[in-house]
Amino acid sequence: MWFDDAVIYQIYPLGLCGAPLKNEGPDPEHPHRILRLLDWVDHIKDLGATCVLFNPLFESDAHGYDTRDYNRVDCRLGTNQDFKQVCDALHAAGLKVMLDGVFNHVGRGFWAFQDVKANRHGSRYKDWFHISFDGNNEFGDGFWYEGWEGCNDLVKLNLQNPEVKNYLFDAVRGWVREYGIDGLRLDVAYCLDLGFLAELRALTDGLKPEFALMGETLHGDYNRWMNDRACHSVTNYECYKGLYSSFNSGNMHEIAYSLNRQFGSEPWCLYTGKHLLNFVDNHDVTRIATILADKNCLRPIYGLLFGMPGTPAVYYGSEWGVQGDKKDGDPALRPEIALPEHNALTEWIAALAGARSASPALRNGSYRNVMVQPKQLIFERRCGDDRVLVALNADSETYHADFNAEAGRAVDLITGDVHDFGGGSDLPPYSCMFWKTE
Repeated sequence: MWFDDAVIYQIYPLGLCGAPLKNEGPDPEHPHRILRLLDWVDHIKDLGATCVLFNPLFESDAHGYDTRDYNRVDCRLGTNQDFKQVCDALHAAGLKVMLDGVFNHVGRGFWAFQDVKANRHGSRYKDWFHISFDGNNEFGDGFWYEGWEGCNDLVKLNLQNPEVKNYLFDAVRGWVREYGIDGLRLDVAYCLDLGFLAELRALTDGLKPEFALMGETLHGDYNRWMNDRACHSVTNYECYKGLYSSFNSGNMHEIAYSLNRQFGSEPWCLYTGKHLLNFVDNHDVTRIATILADKNCLRPIYGLLFGMPGTPAVYYGSEWGVQGDKKDGDPALRPEIALPEHNALTEWIAALAGARSASPALRNGSYRNVMVQPKQLIFERRCGDDRVLVALNADSETYHADFNAEAGRAVDLITGDVHDFGGGSDLPPYSCMFWKTE
């Protein structure tokens, strides 16, 4: 599947395009904000990304995850035709497009919920939600309803209701028909009814060849949501934490353990051969340039992201080292950004993407730890005759590594330099090498 070989570029469009935080109707001064993304197409392509993942962009109350209408682009961004123009430009550049499918809940402004508020027992949509007219809520609606994880700004949908499923499935069909999308990120997939998820998978399998479903999951056994009747991939939050904390604590054993637990060759390894979505930050967590204690580790941590098993994702702005702290609220993580010039970090990520694209082992190979030290890690990726050693040094000093390379020479896929393993290997400060062995 194309998703297995992809490099994902994630955009939170309401943020990047500078939309107001609350939806108070069309903005006559900025009626077509989303067209700003046309200026980003060449940058995304040059970065080595092969797919753009859009966070919510349909009509919503505020942040996008509180949907009002699944069939209309948010008026703060523009029109359906505007977004089609963006998708057409991305597809013309050879890029795939994924949308954020927010199917677990809607906003209080969702048209069917508004009908329930107006007509109560008489609403034909009352069974679209989990409602009791014997209670009340903090908004004084005169009835109780289930919200997402106790947040009543987000009204939970009844995904076992056939009308709800038909409405959502028709929306997906429309997104494929109108925008030609190639996949979906499923918001809070861990909350979705598994029967609904199975029906969605059956639908999308028939809509477009290799249509990808990638689910947001946090903890637990990801195979529950990643199988032939559910998603093709899920978010790898287990390794997200291990990525940054291994660098901050000087303990590469943490991430090495997680990677082997997930992708190693032992029978108990959980996800061997599968492609989880890997990331060092996204729209919900502190930016990597903020959370890293030593900013020099940006190079090796991105090297690890592109060298480990799975599909790497880059969050807009982080390729320049943009900062943002979760404690300052979600808007701090989702800023408006003008397209700047490339810097050294941008060029480094592009080089990593190019190396990954050139190597079957980095895209689809097995995983084996070769050497693990507090601030150094070497692991092997192998696919057929293609063998790559990923070597990281998170220290400010050169590290001399003695290990069994099982090869005399290698070529660094990033720099093209030839490396001789005789007498061990020196790992430069804050470095990452992709050694293709001969």
